[in-house]
Formats: sequence, structure tokens, C-alpha cells
Amino acid sequence: MNIVRIESRAIAIVGAVILILTSTASGKSPSQGQHDVAGEGPKISLGGILSAIVSERGTVVTEGIAYGPNPRQQLDVYRPVGKAEHRAIAIFYYGGAWTAGDRATYRFVGAALATRGITTVVADYRLFPEVSFPTFVEDAARAYAWVANNVASNPSGGKGRDQRPIFVIGHSAGAHIAALLALDRSYLASISPTPPPPAGFVGLAGPYAFDPTTWPSTKAIFAVAAGTPDRARPIAYSRPHAPPALLIHGLDDNTVKLWNTRNMKQALQDQGNYVEELELSSVGHIGLITAIARPLRWRAPVLEKIVNFIEHQSSKTGPPSNH
Repeated sequence: MNIVRIESRAIAIVGAVILILTSTASGKSPSQGQHDVAGEGPKISLGGILSAIVSERGTVVTEGIAYGPNPRQQLDVYRPVGKAEHRAIAIFYYGGAWTAGDRATYRFVGAALATRGITTVVADYRLFPEVSFPTFVEDAARAYAWVANNVASNPSGGKGRDQRPIFVIGHSAGAHIAALLALDRSYLASISPTPPPPAGFVGLAGPYAFDPTTWPSTKAIFAVAAGTPDRARPIAYSRPHAPPALLIHGLDDNTVKLWNTRNMKQALQDQGNYVEELELSSVGHIGLITAIARPLRWRAPVLEKIVNFIEHQSSKTGPPSNH
């Protein structure tokens, strides 16, 4: 593994790149207008550009940590330097229609949260066609368990109140995965020793309610759930005592439709759970995640909302418990 110190850099072309990003970060795409799921992203990765040119002062990242034997089962850990480290830990799962993506593209997410004092893990997971549902969710659960055992536990290996709270965050297909981890207890229960449940869930434009077994672009990925699509629908696992949730969606999102977030909010609230929801005007599917990056934070308060939610929920007394 490699340990890298991230420092601020003066880059002459930042202004031009920001102009390009702000004109395209809404995430609109004519070919995606009729889709209700996380379709293919733009040809140029806006997240990759941001991660390449934008850095944050006072962050250290440990890269390439294996949580399993497969090359895709690796993660990076971002920690704050020069300021108090928050008790909470975040683990971020990126999107990409369950077929694409890599953790390096989302360095800007890990660094942004770490500069706010929140140790953050960005994890890869295996993708279709190498694997199909539910294997990528199982990979996410293994990454979560690694964090619980190696980052969230105190040096003496204590449990209970010595265990730091873990928040799962996801964008698009990653929000679908994070929601399943938060709501379907079987994924973490299958791991020995069973890690504590998430202290909270943050979903950014997640396809929580659609049927992935019938859409042409996803039915092969979720073929195992054909005939029982609720196996793959996070909304079907809404239950009492679910982790508190923060759901954010852009009103200009033409990739994952807004009704996924609204229906998820209602389903969780109907079970008596705490839910915060934020709908952002003039923000699209890609713009929602790139708004976390330093040059684009003026577009939407995504980072601020996530940090406030984590701080508020982790300030509550008592360790997370299995309900």
C-alpha cells in the first residue's frame, strides 16, 4: 500500500476547467432522458478530472489496502491531518451502473470529507460482467467489515462504546448498494464476526425503487432476482429501527428519476424512521456528486449536508446496535 500526503496546488488552468465542469455538471444526457436507473456516465469522467486537479490541504491517504483476494477488492483510507479527527467514519460507494467505476476517480470525495475531520474510506467492488447481483453488494459488505475491524475498533479491539460509528454513503448505483447494506441485515449478518450496523445512510440519487430485473440495461446484472425483484430493491427492505437516512436528489436528474428518492423517503418514514430529504434545483445526476469537490461547492450544499448529518447522528449517545 502507498501513503500519500495531499497538499494544495496552484494550477493555472483551474478556472477554465471549472467553467467546463459547471457547464456540464448537471449530468443531463439526451440518451438518458427516459431511464430511471444509473445509466452510462459521460465519456469524460468529471470526477476523474476533479480528482486529478483538485487537492485538499491536510489529508493523508493510505492507498491500495486489500479487503479480499480479488484485485477489485481494495480500498483507500483518507484521514485528516492537523485537526481533530471526528469520531465517525464514512465509507463511500461510487456509481457506474454496476458495470464501471474505480476508487481513484473519487479521491475528491474522500479528501473533502477528511478535511472536515471525518476519516473516509473509498472502496472498489467487483462489477458486471465479472460478477452479478448480489456479489457486488457482498463485496461492499466485506469492505464495510474491514473498516469495522481495522478502523472503527479501538486499538485494544474493544466493542460496544469503543466502536466508532460507521456511515455508508453512495451515489447512484453505489447508493443502491449502500441502501441494501443499511436495510437488508443479511449482508452483514453473513460475515463472521458480524460487524455493527451502519450508524446512518446517505444516499445521493439512488435507484431504490425501480425493478432492475426488467430494464434492458440491468436485467442481465440482476438476472438471479428475476421473478423476485424485491430481493434487489432497497425500498422493499424498509423496516422499523432502520439507520437514520439522508437522501439527496437533483431536480434536473434525468438518469435516476426523483420518484426513487421520494418513494424511499416515504417508505422509511412509514416505518417510523428518521429521514432527511433534500431536493436541489438546477442540479443533475453528475452535478450532485461533483458538487462535493472544492471548486464546485457553490453549486449545491451537498458536502455541508452530509457533514452536518454525520455530526448530528454520531453525537447521539450509545454505540450502534443490532435491532
